[in-house]
Amino acid sequence: MTKTLTEKLSSNKEHPAIVTYIMGGDGGLDHLEEQLLFLEKSGVSAIEIGIPFSDPVADGPVIQLAGLRALKEQVSLEQILTKLASSIVQIPLIIMSYINPIFHLGIPKFVELLKNTPVKGLIIPDLPYEHQNLISPELERTDIALIPLVSLTSPKERLAEITKHAEGFIYAVTVNGTTGVRSEFDTHIDTHLAYLKSISPVPVLAGFGVSSIEHVEKFAHVCDGVIIGSKVVQMLHEKKTTELGDFLKKAANVRIEI
Repeated sequence: MTKTLTEKLSSNKEHPAIVTYIMGGDGGLDHLEEQLLFLEKSGVSAIEIGIPFSDPVADGPVIQLAGLRALKEQVSLEQILTKLASSIVQIPLIIMSYINPIFHLGIPKFVELLKNTPVKGLIIPDLPYEHQNLISPELERTDIALIPLVSLTSPKERLAEITKHAEGFIYAVTVNGTTGVRSEFDTHIDTHLAYLKSISPVPVLAGFGVSSIEHVEKFAHVCDGVIIGSKVVQMLHEKKTTELGDFLKKAANVRIEI
């Protein structure tokens, strides 16, 4: 069964898929739906919702601070999923959570709550590919894709194994390090992304450090789209919604040369 998330991210061949990240509960849980509807109106393809966690190993400074703000609001994974159950957002949502909050809630309960929301994807950055069976059996009969992350340093044999079983999309990490705005990327990144796209049955999206229209244009020529996180989190926190909306609309309208 092709997952809804894969279909959505594959539907537009002329423009890149734009996935944005926000921290659930940053600014208060009551503003979550407002943030989601704003991003949907800005033309993004899907939205990642981060779950606040005290020890985020992959998060850069901007997202770490957003997580701390949400934790001060005492926002939990269960509260976020309960809130999403009444969301009217029409585009796919993606939960990005470390494994500890999921274990704490309980995997069966977590998946049951997920099924009552518009969530169509799940990313667990600290769950190795070899241990995905901790949760993948619970997702098999759902429309929720377990999305793999792949790094720049993964050997081709491992990339082939991961992509062969991939659902939703491939989250191609573009840097060796944590999230955050960057001005430059590895000189071999284009070759890496093009190779991933050549072997992957699902869309390949570039994430970590994407923060400008130039970045979107660069990656749109070698993969299927981008994930924009720290820039979105920071601009929402600074209430620069007009500027952010204009940026996202422009990113979504970048043309892919065929």
